[in-house]
Amino acid sequence: MDIIKYEQITDRIIEVRHQKVILDNDVAELYGVETKRINEAVSRNPEKFPQGYLIELTQNEWMPLKSQIATSIKGGKVKLPTAFTERGLYMLATILKSERATATTLAIIEAFAKLREITHTIKQVQTIEDENQKKKTLQRTGELITELLDYDSASDESETTIELNFAVLKLKHTIKKNKKK
Repeated sequence: MDIIKYEQITDRIIEVRHQKVILDNDVAELYGVETKRINEAVSRNPEKFPQGYLIELTQNEWMPLKSQIATSIKGGKVKLPTAFTERGLYMLATILKSERATATTLAIIEAFAKLREITHTIKQVQTIEDENQKKKTLQRTGELITELLDYDSASDESETTIELNFAVLKLKHTIKKNKKK
């Protein structure tokens, strides 16, 4: 079984209607099934997907996204994609039963939790007066970003710098790796 890594999840999280979501074809790829199987699971269990769990994309929402998506959708889409919110993904996990589904669900939960914590710590930094506390909070934010992006700690020696610029905050975090012997 392939191990699902954070970047495989975070690379697929997009924003639709001010919500973080993953499109049905990406969900299917992560779970190792066909997109139609994901959509069948939803249509067979409508009571498990109340409002706010799924977003049915409109043509106006889909067209700009379609041009941004790096991987082509095999055969093109006949119907507009469904976007799964975090809650929708949790509910989908109760339907799909396999070892890969469990591993994928855990990776998705961890990725969304880390993204939420990063958002929280960035907002928190703006209100902290004490410079030492601010520095600790920024360090924690950098650690969370590293956890999301650091998928191969046994790589050759390298250095990666991540810079995030916000209206009132500039975060720079450098990741240094040494080849493990």
